[in-house]
Amino acid sequence: METFLIKALQLILSLSILVLVHEFGHFIFARIFKVRVEKFYLFFDPWFSIFKFKPKNSDTEYGLGWLPLGGYCKISGMIDESMDKEQMAQPAKSYEFRSKPAGQRLMIMIAGVLFNFLLALFIYSMVLFVWGETYIPLKNMKSGMNYSETFHNIGFQDGDMLLKANEKELERFDENCFRQVLNAQTVTVSRNGVEIIIPIPEDIAQRVMRDNLGFADPTRIPMIISEVIDDLPASKAGLQPRDSVVSVNGEITPSYNEVTAILANNKNQPVEIGFYRNGIPNTLTVQTDTLGRLGVYVVTPLEMYGTVTRKYGFFESFPAGVRLGVNTLKGYVSDMKYVFTKEGAQSLGGFAAIGSLFPAQWNWQLFWMRTAFLSIILAFMNILPIPALDGGHVMFLLYEVIARRKPSDKFLEYAQITGMFILFALLIYANGNDIFRYFFK
Repeated sequence: METFLIKALQLILSLSILVLVHEFGHFIFARIFKVRVEKFYLFFDPWFSIFKFKPKNSDTEYGLGWLPLGGYCKISGMIDESMDKEQMAQPAKSYEFRSKPAGQRLMIMIAGVLFNFLLALFIYSMVLFVWGETYIPLKNMKSGMNYSETFHNIGFQDGDMLLKANEKELERFDENCFRQVLNAQTVTVSRNGVEIIIPIPEDIAQRVMRDNLGFADPTRIPMIISEVIDDLPASKAGLQPRDSVVSVNGEITPSYNEVTAILANNKNQPVEIGFYRNGIPNTLTVQTDTLGRLGVYVVTPLEMYGTVTRKYGFFESFPAGVRLGVNTLKGYVSDMKYVFTKEGAQSLGGFAAIGSLFPAQWNWQLFWMRTAFLSIILAFMNILPIPALDGGHVMFLLYEVIARRKPSDKFLEYAQITGMFILFALLIYANGNDIFRYFFK
């Protein structure tokens, strides 16, 4: 329950920031062009609001709704989700959206998306400035990785060390590395010191989404003990810090994963542990506990392989943040082509999937990185040419600029209703996928 609440709070805070910035973009450009803004709300307020106020001599009511599914900025004289037909039936007034030139209306509609993208670039820049960039170079990961069954089926083996996708060297294990592997024709790995070229099938992305097993586990490291817990099995048997476990019951265990897998099958049983101490091979018999554990802490991948940290000065962080944001957007746009496949549609997720992006423990660095990523997603999704989204309004405004005539209000009303129906259908489908995965997978 605590984990759920922490993730939910992070999700709500993140989306609140993104919605406020998005709607503020529309608001500030509307005010620049002297268009009246009637309401500015965080969250929706059907029937009632939690809080609202209207400053003296202001045309805008500010408030907090009770339905945390977004927010809105109600602009006078605009056909939007409020479907205010009564206002639209009145003669156009000089302060209304519909009375302004197409170029100004276009800027007002683009502003929300623009502000979300600029917010993402700013967050990325500040994260790099405050925390820098820390990663484990792939060349340091001498023990390779453990791969999912999906990648075993195309030729990968546990312990393979990633070298190149096509002919481009892979630098670090991250989303970009995974994307390079998915889009490659061949991947080169080092296997027992020999370079092996693995052909990558064209449908590998669909297989990954269908199997839902991921790519690889980068924590494949030898099991080296960092601390022995007093009065638990390892301590009683005589294991010591820096002992390196290499076998269990005579079975070779090149990594921590193999050790834990064998121990899990020998709960509350005596097992023979083979290990090296100061370069000398030894064996001990250890009685595991009821969960198949020895009672030790082990050296982590970060301690084993070492990390590289790049620090950025204040001014240096901005071009680096822009590069990170642009590359993130390019990667997300590239991935969108898979949404139109059967496997991609089934992998769509709603609020539960978005919430799962956040860590179970509050971590400000990860929170801001996830918020920046969601800001890019929100910007991209909103600019899609779907009626009821900013992109739908932009599409009709571009038509007006090119054709030199406006679509009729009746057409725009029907388009808005159609767009809202599409969005609600997608919302129900995506959250339905979350529910299905929770109960049936």
